[in-house]
Amino acid sequence: MPAKNATPAQLSLAWLLAQKPWIVPIPGTTSISHMEESVGAAKIFFTAAELKDLNANVAAIPIRGARLSPAILSATGVEAPPKS
Repeated sequence: MPAKNATPAQLSLAWLLAQKPWIVPIPGTTSISHMEESVGAAKIFFTAAELKDLNANVAAIPIRGARLSPAILSATGVEAPPKS
């Protein structure tokens, strides 16, 4: 499937699949149509140049805010301790 015909969800999943062989996205859904859309991401492949450009653009996006609220972090302990 050409990337130009892909949905944003498919492009996002295809990008994740292209990162490393051990990165496996697990999209959740309650809709068969969304599941079928997600499966379509496996048919999308990026050229080396496309992947390099996409990675550069993703890296340029500033990350703002905490991943989880302080209450969730303290209750679950899901964060790894800081590296020293």
